[in-house]
Amino acid sequence: MSALVSAAGQEEVRTGSRWDAVVAIGPTRSFEWVQEVSAVIETARAIDAHVDEEVTLHAAPALAGGRLIVAPTGPLARDYDDVRRFADAGRKGIERARAAGAREPLLIVAGIPQNPSYEHALEVALLGSLAAIWQPLEAREALGSDEVQPITRIGFVAQGVPDVADVARRLRALEAGRAVARDICGTEPERMAPQRMAEYCRDAFAGTNVGVEIVSDQEKLRQGYPLIAGVGRASMQVERHHPRVIRLEYAGDRVERTLLLAGKGLVYDTGGADLKVGGHMAGMSRDKGGGAAVAGFLKTVAELAPTGVRVVAEIGAVRNSIGADSFVSDEILRSHSGARVRIGNTDAEGRLVLADLLSHLRERAVDAINPALFSLATLTGHAALAAGPYTIAIENGPARDAGVAARLFDVGEIWGDPFEISHLRREDWDFVKPRTRADDVLSCNNAPSSQTTRGHQFPMAFLCIASGLERHGRDGDKPLAYTHLDVAGSAVEGPDWQHGKPSGAPIVALAAAFLA
Repeated sequence: MSALVSAAGQEEVRTGSRWDAVVAIGPTRSFEWVQEVSAVIETARAIDAHVDEEVTLHAAPALAGGRLIVAPTGPLARDYDDVRRFADAGRKGIERARAAGAREPLLIVAGIPQNPSYEHALEVALLGSLAAIWQPLEAREALGSDEVQPITRIGFVAQGVPDVADVARRLRALEAGRAVARDICGTEPERMAPQRMAEYCRDAFAGTNVGVEIVSDQEKLRQGYPLIAGVGRASMQVERHHPRVIRLEYAGDRVERTLLLAGKGLVYDTGGADLKVGGHMAGMSRDKGGGAAVAGFLKTVAELAPTGVRVVAEIGAVRNSIGADSFVSDEILRSHSGARVRIGNTDAEGRLVLADLLSHLRERAVDAINPALFSLATLTGHAALAAGPYTIAIENGPARDAGVAARLFDVGEIWGDPFEISHLRREDWDFVKPRTRADDVLSCNNAPSSQTTRGHQFPMAFLCIASGLERHGRDGDKPLAYTHLDVAGSAVEGPDWQHGKPSGAPIVALAAAFLA
């Protein structure tokens, strides 16, 4: 359970309050409005210029807890600086406070530039701080939450914030969603096997306004989700590895918009018959980052309870195992939409999972109010190679006309959850076109995506064809806006998929874009 975040008054900075440490976040010369903090920093600067550059801890008898952690943002005005400087400072400040023994630190955020790019710097700083608290589910269950997540409450003080209570409420909702996403993405493959992922989701939404339905009957999965059943075929010998489809739905009052999300929940990806070798299998329990983000977004929706929106989601929880009954390259599988899919490489299983989910959501979208479809997946190594730690958005024609990716890009910039935008091109359709009359679409080539030209773009063309969404482009009778989000580079902090902390991206941007 994440720490509770709450607003505090400026008088609580001083000794005698409930807080046991003060963390100052911002440019170090911007705390003049809190004299006790400024005095400590000035005294420290006189003997150590390092205070302006790195996190430092100081004895401060006049302040709450008797200690001050200074977490500088560094420069904020260069061409390449952005609001994430505040997230970085918040994370480092809380990590230092925790190491010092603090349990209820109070954050002061100052020096926010009068620039639209920094309008949510307070929230971004606090989200960075909250991210530092989360520890893996396995650790919490083995050692106890109090042992591994000792910080129980975070307070904050900031100048010029008109409604601090609303800021705190929104932050709690966002962090609740990111915590769910981190748990699902970051947990090892047996603890978060398909059945247990479904159980986790049922527990996470118990007592909320989000409905949960689990499709567990394997015959129904074979009939309704044939590509998912194909991916999971080799897992059928082990009952706990049987696939699940997790359906989540929220409906606010006076619905004006419908969001439909498909999430790739590969609890483990061996590569299947095209086995991952050379050590590349380690970290593949994180191949469920897209499905994790979908579940986390619904958790944020549940906490915010927004009006005017319906959210419908399907997550495919499946294990791509290796065995005598593995699906193999050259097979032709028929998708839920009826498309005949020729398998090019069994390690490109995520797009198969998404195609069936999207096909079901497509059927819902046709009659929905103002629908917008999304798929979220750690889909391609090419995305991480091309864009580094950023979520990539790719749109069909109706989504581009509606400015979906542009909206996500803009809000991502000011909320510290940034995007890159790629475009679907005719070469991508050519890449997956059938080579014979035996099939309708090719899933992929037989090289890794990172070694394939347009390796993160062409899968979107496949998804459109295999899901039936190609019939809902600009030239269709019923155009449907569809945006694919590849989170292969953003789902985990840093390049280490096996040990890096899951990020919860892009929950913050999705919420800012569509739940305002």
